[in-house]
Amino acid sequence: GGIENAAFEAPSPDLGRRCHARPARAGAGPAAPAGPDCEEGPCGWGRFAPRLLQLFNNPEGYLAAYSLLAIFQGIVVNGLVNISISTIEKRYELSSSLTGLISASYDIAFCILSLFVSYLGERGHKPRWLAFSAFMLGLGSLTFSLPHFSSGKYQYGAKLEDTCQTAETTFANVTCNASKQSSLHNYLYVFILAQLLLGVGGTPLYTLGTAFIDDSVPKHKSSLYIGVGYAMSLLGPAIGYVLGGQLLMVYIDIQIPERQDITYTKVDQDDPRWLGAWWIAFLACFFAVWLLIIPFSCFPKHLPGTAKIKAERISETHDDGSEVLVQTRNIGESFKDFPVALLILLRNPVLMSLIIASSSEALVATGFATFLPKFIENQFGKSSSFAATLGGLVLIPAAALGQVISGILVSKCKMDCKGIIKFMISTCSVALLLNTVFLFAKCGNEPFAGVSETYNGTGTLRNLTAPCNANCRCLRSMYYPICGRDEVQYFSPCFAGCASYLFNNMKKTYHNCSCIGKPKRETSSEDFLYEAVPGKCPTQCKLLPLFLTFFFFAVVFTFMAVTPTTVAILRCVPDKQRAFALGVQAVFLRLLGTIPGPILFGVAIDNSCTLWDVNECETKGACWVYDNKRMAYLLMGISAACKIITIIFVLMAVYFYKPPPSNKALRQKKAEIVSAIRT
Repeated sequence: GGIENAAFEAPSPDLGRRCHARPARAGAGPAAPAGPDCEEGPCGWGRFAPRLLQLFNNPEGYLAAYSLLAIFQGIVVNGLVNISISTIEKRYELSSSLTGLISASYDIAFCILSLFVSYLGERGHKPRWLAFSAFMLGLGSLTFSLPHFSSGKYQYGAKLEDTCQTAETTFANVTCNASKQSSLHNYLYVFILAQLLLGVGGTPLYTLGTAFIDDSVPKHKSSLYIGVGYAMSLLGPAIGYVLGGQLLMVYIDIQIPERQDITYTKVDQDDPRWLGAWWIAFLACFFAVWLLIIPFSCFPKHLPGTAKIKAERISETHDDGSEVLVQTRNIGESFKDFPVALLILLRNPVLMSLIIASSSEALVATGFATFLPKFIENQFGKSSSFAATLGGLVLIPAAALGQVISGILVSKCKMDCKGIIKFMISTCSVALLLNTVFLFAKCGNEPFAGVSETYNGTGTLRNLTAPCNANCRCLRSMYYPICGRDEVQYFSPCFAGCASYLFNNMKKTYHNCSCIGKPKRETSSEDFLYEAVPGKCPTQCKLLPLFLTFFFFAVVFTFMAVTPTTVAILRCVPDKQRAFALGVQAVFLRLLGTIPGPILFGVAIDNSCTLWDVNECETKGACWVYDNKRMAYLLMGISAACKIITIIFVLMAVYFYKPPPSNKALRQKKAEIVSAIRT
């Protein structure tokens, strides 16, 4: 029936007692007596501890506060940042490689600090560390929004009517002026600073915060609580994607300039130059996160009942002698033990195998979290706001579902450490098979004049200029795509050779276009009273539902390994090193996974670019058009390689794991030693 948890009982009068208990080994009898290392106190601030607050002085109360902080951390770091990437690229003239660096900056800070925070916080006041976490997350969120207020008003475009007859007079004198080149790309460093602050705030949350949950509940319930906490952390990105997607439908400066021909319609939001109000949600999260400092500052160092739980816990530490060494030498009592404590963990083959496996999974997860909206936008011809919302509605619920399912299965089946690791093998194998969706649910590019089409044979590939527009003197710096009646997309009305435009029922149409051919389909002349309309040509690809279905289940099975990995890491190391082990995992997770992940995915996506934004000074900016098939193959290759690496290292963890000896084995070994001494 399991172990009764005293934390679920009403607080006793002796809430301020100090207590400590050493966990029992498997079959080794009762635990060691309590000592003066664990403070179980009331919930409050010093002597001010209202009776009402004691209702929350239990694992459920802490889990609620932890979940709220994880939700807002997810909203900002994994939701709003990711959904704003495409907008930030265009607004501040950055490439995908540089925005990938912005995403990786969070993990750089996390990586640098996690070892020291987890080691020092192991015996510190963990809830107060989380109060500090809330402060830094709020500060980072505020900093991320600052570039909007100092970069001035967004210039939607020099002139929307980039037609052939006006180009000669309007743009004849446009030349490169080096002194007037934009300095917007310098805001890259502000975004990096903001991500570093967010990384400082996120470090205690997933090391000390998770270890505190494991301290406060029985072993067989730990996976369920951790799974719920991690699932709540994934609810944050879902909210971030949906909220951010809706805000991208609001003009970036809120008030649309009257002097420009912009109306608040869906057509204009599909315009590649349309930028949404990405910064609003960051400000809202700044205020909300700082409110969470209050509850974390009132929790005691240990929740009531922690000592009893520790006393009755059976150790599953990998039998390499590390637990005896940690207990006999009191490793972790002072900072000078840091090198020895780190070496003990690095020499644990089970721990290191699990860490490398989780790092490989994190590389793929972070890469897709950053660039999935961009993949959907370009692969299936959707607007950035719709792609971001759709990506969030598929990716995040699938990840949360995987976390909860695995937590329930591990808890209900009461899996031991080796059983948990074997469970991870099956989930990763299924996820690998489902990742083949990229092979058959991919879309080709729609015809694009000068990129994949040759202006009806009169031009050349990868050259926007052709005889039909040679006299128009068009600019590459004015990207305003239009779709011709020949179902070919053109870079701008000027490059399509369009000489005039009209408004008919609030719908803009272009006429007298010298580069646009006849309709490909047989239709009556009344169906084409125009030669081109603003916006990209609608995609003919119908594979989006199939892709999302397979990708949903691939994410479910991928994240079904996350909670078991954390629980297995907590089980295979000495009890006094659990938070430190999560810190070591966080370092490798960032160095091998979440830092190179967005950068690697960004480089792969940039490598599939076929049309770059180039200004008058021939400076390359963001990418306008990608090779869809090449992008799909590159992302599939990265994902499959990482899945295979994960499975290999999980198999190694099973091979290396040695459970601790039972009480009978200990007595037998002791008898052999005594017999040898007598002999």
